Amino acid sequence: MTVFVEVKSAPDFARAAESLGPRQIARIRAAASEFAATLPAGQDSEMRFDLALVDGIGRIEIIANALGP
Repeated sequence: MTVFVEVKSAPDFARAAESLGPRQIARIRAAASEFAATLPAGQDSEMRFDLALVDGIGRIEIIANALGP
């Protein structure tokens, strides 16, 4: 399985999560699609999109499969 991770930081987790907008999600998905094309199974490869949130004091929260399948 290939896991793509987007990292966002802000003073708190909520603001970090809010900073991921629709245009950026579209760019991430397009990049993942381009990468998947290089894999033996192509677009049928198992993929997951995680979101790593970093708050103002350096704590990290990982949201697995944050962008859905």
